[in-house]
Amino acid sequence: MFSPKFDHYTIKVEDLNVSSTFYSNVLGVEEIKNRTEKPHIRWFSLGSGELYLVEGDRSEIQTDIGVHLALKIRDFDDFLSLLQKHGITPHSSSGKTHDYTTRADGVKQVYFKDPDGYWIEVNNAK
Repeated sequence: MFSPKFDHYTIKVEDLNVSSTFYSNVLGVEEIKNRTEKPHIRWFSLGSGELYLVEGDRSEIQTDIGVHLALKIRDFDDFLSLLQKHGITPHSSSGKTHDYTTRADGVKQVYFKDPDGYWIEVNNAK
């Protein structure tokens, strides 16, 4: 029987440096060695997996809040302040701006877009 485990998530980006700075400075993810050694790709650690940013043509890519990368953090309120500091508009799960969602189990979720329009969720799940 297969027992798959998360390995990586790859996204195409318009400007590799802009996107890399965003993921490092806003999400605090650590850049790791790009084992492909290709200059148009950068790798970041997501704890149990990795995020690959690949600079290239995004003209055919469409985004939707229902398709997103989700990350969990400890201090939700501090993270909301960080979004504000960087001028990033928070959204609820329904897309309402300047808001966040509280699930029935008490977990808070905020959604926002990266520089290329990809949706990201950050929550305080245990």
